[in-house]
Amino acid sequence: MTTRPRRFDLIAFDWDGTLFDSTALIARCIQRAAVDIGLPEPEFERAKYVIGLGLRDALEHAVPGLPEERYPELGLRYRHHYLASEHELSLFDGSLEMLEALKARHHWLAVATGKNRVGLDRVLATSQLGHLFDGTRTADETRSKPHPQMLLELMREFGVDAERTLMIGDTTHDLQLAANAGAPCVAVSFGAHDHETFAEFNPLFVAHSTRELHDWLIEHA
Repeated sequence: MTTRPRRFDLIAFDWDGTLFDSTALIARCIQRAAVDIGLPEPEFERAKYVIGLGLRDALEHAVPGLPEERYPELGLRYRHHYLASEHELSLFDGSLEMLEALKARHHWLAVATGKNRVGLDRVLATSQLGHLFDGTRTADETRSKPHPQMLLELMREFGVDAERTLMIGDTTHDLQLAANAGAPCVAVSFGAHDHETFAEFNPLFVAHSTRELHDWLIEHA
């Protein structure tokens, strides 16, 4: 294993679509929730685009123009479908090994996610990954991406400057979050957003597999 000095002290990961193979299920659950309350089914690409945002922001983007008082109803139907199928989901192959390798290099590892606290705690427990992360932030306890609050809070928690912090995600929401916090970013192309949309955020690297991401981080992070 390389012994080169660390470039980054804190590495923050998005969860859905970056570490967890959940993009398609989340989009389908948004579509089903809309149909449940009598609305037209949103296009799959539109439903997929909002992944990474907090749930309320995601639903407002995926199903625009719904009366304000109906979004809680839509959210309840989304949660119903997601919880019924969450057991089908898993980490992307290689995610655990990558995190363990980074932990062995003494990086601080964090999660910055659009999930809510209850949902993240549940999936960290079922995936048995909680011990690998030194800090986590969710959209319901800070601000939804791309607002930088969750990443700025993590940086303050560990006393790490922006240039020593790396944000990794699969959406432009994640990359804009990093830019808003003044931190570098790395993107993965196997999640919710088309990698061709990443260029304007100047990611240090775009990984097309978890193996590529692992190798890049060991060599460059």
